Amino acid sequence: MLVCSAGGHLEQLMRLRPLWSEMGRVWVCLDKPDARARLADEQVVWAHGPTNRRPDQLLRNLRLAFRTLRRVRPDWVLSNGAGVAPPFFVAARALGIPSVFMEVVDRTDSASLAGRLCAPLACLLYTSPSPRDVEESR
Repeated sequence: MLVCSAGGHLEQLMRLRPLWSEMGRVWVCLDKPDARARLADEQVVWAHGPTNRRPDQLLRNLRLAFRTLRRVRPDWVLSNGAGVAPPFFVAARALGIPSVFMEVVDRTDSASLAGRLCAPLACLLYTSPSPRDVEESR
């Protein structure tokens, strides 16, 4: 299962096509025009948005996450954020489904809010090296 917000988060997961293209998959994404166009040929569950500072949407997405994960039973959940990710990581942890959080590529000095919320629940966490780390490795 691939979970992300529309826009740049979706773009980054789409660039990982070699990782997921040969696998059965279900996407979870916010219902936006760009996401509808990019995911037209995919199996998609549309999450509730907007997610910023919206506890009501958080609860709606948490219910959606439990319902969807119980129905689909994916082998794993992969997300790079944003607001739709934490409810799916909570539900995945509760249901014993492994999850992987991949911090977005432009986050090199600090974790995103979604990353900070999902990291303790994830089986694996991927982050980009900071410019300082890259410089020190030279």
